[in-house]
Amino acid sequence: MAASTLYSIVIVMTQQALIEQFIDTIWLEQGLAKNTLMAYRSDLTQFSQWLAEANMLAVDSGQLSQFMAYLYKQGASNRTAARALSSLRRFYGYLLRENLVAVDPTACIDAPFIGRSLPSTLSEQDVESLLNAPDEATVLGLRDKAMLEMLYATGLRVSELIELKFENINLRQGLLSITGKGNKDRIVPVGEEAIAWLEKYLTQGRHQLLGARPCKHLFVTNRASGMSRQSFWYLIKRYAKKAHIDKELSPHTLRHAFATHLLNHGADLRVVQLLLGHSDLSSTQIYTHVASARLAELHAKYHPRG
Repeated sequence: MAASTLYSIVIVMTQQALIEQFIDTIWLEQGLAKNTLMAYRSDLTQFSQWLAEANMLAVDSGQLSQFMAYLYKQGASNRTAARALSSLRRFYGYLLRENLVAVDPTACIDAPFIGRSLPSTLSEQDVESLLNAPDEATVLGLRDKAMLEMLYATGLRVSELIELKFENINLRQGLLSITGKGNKDRIVPVGEEAIAWLEKYLTQGRHQLLGARPCKHLFVTNRASGMSRQSFWYLIKRYAKKAHIDKELSPHTLRHAFATHLLNHGADLRVVQLLLGHSDLSSTQIYTHVASARLAELHAKYHPRG
């Protein structure tokens, strides 16, 4: 192996250790979600690999600008580039705090402009079709039906849904206790319909999937394990296709529908904020645009002079 190649490998290994040290620190200090930590790790590892033999501790703003240009050349969107820059800002802020660098090279880099896009959501009829897509006569279909009903009834994040355990739910009172982003706790009510399907799954489906095997998760696979976020996202897309829903979906589609439909039916914005677990009301206000568009549509359709 050539000496220059060996040196490059050593540099990358050393910088990866620095990245892991940063990840461990922000996890201990702020209890960030696993997906958030994975995003930081991915962005910083990509930057480290792009640097090759250059040292992360000796980077200047010019190199950062070149890296941002590289991301665009690779087809990155403004949103992706902005996320990468946000990861770098946090990383170099940490290095500055630890006296590992003397200057923050991200300070002079402007963030890409990101227009605030409206969340993709579904109509109430589309949601009904999606919820009816699983075949509840089968064990897996019953599980999937219960999961979809719970997701729409509560507005949970997919990651929160798949992490549910028995201690998180009070069936008698119809309440969930959720620990969301940043280890923030919230109580979420569950409607009667979702509770009914959950009880049916627990009595007629879960034990058939597990047999005698133990599993701490509420929703399980036939391998006696909790479901992954990716697996459930695949199921949502499969059921959307079965329900002939052609709209662009995301793992948060039912969460968006939950919030939008509540506002359409007169819910208070701050109540929706609490149910979604948003720390800032501005994160919830985007749904008022979707709800307002729906109200305008109804006005145009039904008002005599619409």
